[in-house]
Amino acid sequence: MSLETPPLPPSPPPSRRHFGAAALAATALASAVLGGGAVHLLAHRDEAHEAHAPATAATTPAASEPAATKYQCPMHPSVVQDQPGKCPICGMDLVPMTPTSAAPGDPGTPAVEGLAPVTIDPSRQQLIGLRTAPVTEGKVGGTWRTNGRVAMDETRVRRVTLKVPAFVERVYADFTGKPVQRGEPLFSVYSPELLAAQEEYLLALRTRQALGQTGGMSADGDALVAAARRKLQLWDVPAATLERLAETGEATRSLTLVSPISGVITKKDVVEGARLEVGATPYEIVDLSRVWVLADVYESELRHVKVGMTATLQLKAFPHRVFAGKVAFLDPVLDPATRTVKVRLEFPNPDGDLRPEMFGEVVLRGTAREGLKIPSDAVVPTGTTQVVFVALGEGRFQPREVRLGESDGKSVEVTSGLKAGEQVVTGANFLVDSESRLRASLAALAASSSGSAPASAPSAPPPEPPAASGHGGH
Repeated sequence: MSLETPPLPPSPPPSRRHFGAAALAATALASAVLGGGAVHLLAHRDEAHEAHAPATAATTPAASEPAATKYQCPMHPSVVQDQPGKCPICGMDLVPMTPTSAAPGDPGTPAVEGLAPVTIDPSRQQLIGLRTAPVTEGKVGGTWRTNGRVAMDETRVRRVTLKVPAFVERVYADFTGKPVQRGEPLFSVYSPELLAAQEEYLLALRTRQALGQTGGMSADGDALVAAARRKLQLWDVPAATLERLAETGEATRSLTLVSPISGVITKKDVVEGARLEVGATPYEIVDLSRVWVLADVYESELRHVKVGMTATLQLKAFPHRVFAGKVAFLDPVLDPATRTVKVRLEFPNPDGDLRPEMFGEVVLRGTAREGLKIPSDAVVPTGTTQVVFVALGEGRFQPREVRLGESDGKSVEVTSGLKAGEQVVTGANFLVDSESRLRASLAALAASSSGSAPASAPSAPPPEPPAASGHGGH
């Protein structure tokens, strides 16, 4: 009888309880991946692929591989693809994206934080109205522009004041705004006090004549006449009226008061038959042959403004005329609300064309110097810095931080950041600024998304191997 090893009994099939546990673990792992671990799973897949890659591939420098070119829509920078094509929004051809680390052709220029160079094709430049202007050398400073308001010269205002009670009998200057000449009649009044003063003057004249005929003291007669005449003069009786009194020897019932200066009536408060008390001001007359222009000068420009410096004024009413004047006064107090100082300028006005309350542009003229300048609308203020966009050619525009000097309202001095002959954007520069900021934000977003996963995120654990067969269930 041969000895044979009996065959081993067949292995029992895996228990259903063990298979159910493995399936449950796999399901939990899949749920973890779908719930937020996809990034880590892809990262582990890439690490595993790199670990099993041939050694020759691992020793190849990564820098030798050219970076893939991205293509972007000029009108919709958010549309980015890996290959050429057309924008799904506007249908424009996608263009290659330019690096945002430095402007091509000008690597020595420091980048501006928050801005990136942009490329705009000629058709889009025409569509948005983009214009450029050169950086030029020339006279800078010496002129400062501000707004001015024409006002009356306060030293040329006169009021006609009545010094005795009177009744108005006739009005000659009968409306506001009427021009009058010095000595021209204004109104006639009847006053008992004026009539009595005329009688005193005539009596003094007769007394002096009588003293002279009798050989008395003529000096006493002269004193009486001078006192009576002085009283009428202090009551604003015209000299012509006094001469007529001396010639005729008869007092008049009414006296006519005349204008003390040549000018324009700006106030009339008198009508025929009215009673005027002492101190009444029936007329106000202003001499407009010379006027003031009141202007505001900012605190930063105050050091350039001096009394006596020349100035010009232009008005919308006379666009082709330039009025010449000079600075006459600087307000010693700064306006705390506007941070400006009132400057008073004097302008001759022989024809009366400069009317009070007119507005115009005042140009203060000082001493100019040589320097670089650009149009004022080329500057884009960013809050703490001043930025311009320099045209590099072929539709490329680079943001450039600049330092500015003095400005005359139309052009501004550039002290650093630009060179003569460079072209800067003057039209649609705020649209260029918006696209530059958008591209800088997209570049920062792309850089952050292409980096490694955060270290704080735990990687998904590898799946457990299936349980070895041949062991009893647990």
